[in-house]
Amino acid sequence: MPLEFELCPGRMIGGSHPCFIIAEIGQNHQGDIEIAKKMIKMAKDVGADCAKFQKSELEHRFNKKALERPYNSIHSFGKTYGEHRRHLEFDHDQYRELKKYADEIGIYFTASGIDEMAMEFLHELDVPFFKIASCDANNLPLLAKTAKKNRPMVVSSGMQSLETMRQVYKTVKEFNENFAILQCTSCYPLDPGNVNLQVITEYKKEFPDIPIGYSGHEQGIYISVAAVAMGAKIVERHVTLDRTWKGRDHMASLEPEELGMMVRTIRLVEQAMGSPEKQMLGCEKISQEKLGKSVVAKVNIAKGTMLTLDMLTVKVSEPRGIPPHHIKCLVGMRSIQDVEEDDTILPSYLEGLCKDNKDPCQCLGERRRQI
Repeated sequence: MPLEFELCPGRMIGGSHPCFIIAEIGQNHQGDIEIAKKMIKMAKDVGADCAKFQKSELEHRFNKKALERPYNSIHSFGKTYGEHRRHLEFDHDQYRELKKYADEIGIYFTASGIDEMAMEFLHELDVPFFKIASCDANNLPLLAKTAKKNRPMVVSSGMQSLETMRQVYKTVKEFNENFAILQCTSCYPLDPGNVNLQVITEYKKEFPDIPIGYSGHEQGIYISVAAVAMGAKIVERHVTLDRTWKGRDHMASLEPEELGMMVRTIRLVEQAMGSPEKQMLGCEKISQEKLGKSVVAKVNIAKGTMLTLDMLTVKVSEPRGIPPHHIKCLVGMRSIQDVEEDDTILPSYLEGLCKDNKDPCQCLGERRRQI
């Protein structure tokens, strides 16, 4: 199974590829398709990779009694839960219109399919990847059926245990190798103490052959940025045009300016992650020339003297000489000329150093490894 794969046409995730940033519009559009389009455009404008919604076929997601129960919340759009959900649910034609709009402006479009019929519709709609919401992470029949469609998958893991996520991994892997798992805690808004970013590290150990990401419901951007520094290859955040709007998700959502700041900061952090190879970089040479230290004589050293450690010290010197990390290599070497106290010890002052015309520091390095 690949650690990286093409999540959307022309867009790889995992490995060294940039973090894939999902703007989760969900149902923060208030049931208004024009607001939904504004949110898609906003996500595009600030640099998100994907605009995502939530799709349900209500009679397949809820039983009759669940839809008929009174819903008296301040967030309600109807007297019953069914009326509330229907107000927020776009029909198939509206989804086609939204996807067409997203395609036209150049941002990927998908949705969480929260029941089997919704997933079938999204497959017909030809979304680039399926998103499995946390509420369906342990719905193994849905996972298996979705995985068999051979479309990339992203699975959130809110409300689940590690053992359940092992089952999720095995279930999806049997039919589909192109999927990712997101660390998620399903609280709105999410208290930082319940984020548990270390689960990202645990997932990377437990599932080393798939990309791991983060779906956040906290307020602000810093935790999501930290997730990227910890290796998250996908970040999903709820977004809104106005956090004061009706609906519980708005409180845990980023407004446009925040989403833009998160995107820019993630890209900055990715640049700063750089390379695991530790070496002196070209940009450091000026500092090295100004501040770098060399081995100097701590006392007057007469010609023919065998050097000991107590004859040597380290200072910023002119001219520059032997780097301090080679100081022990000089012990036992013989001076072939007089050296005054506080003068730089140059390689040419030492007997037998680099007879084969090697770089003095390279020669000392080889001697150092032999000691």
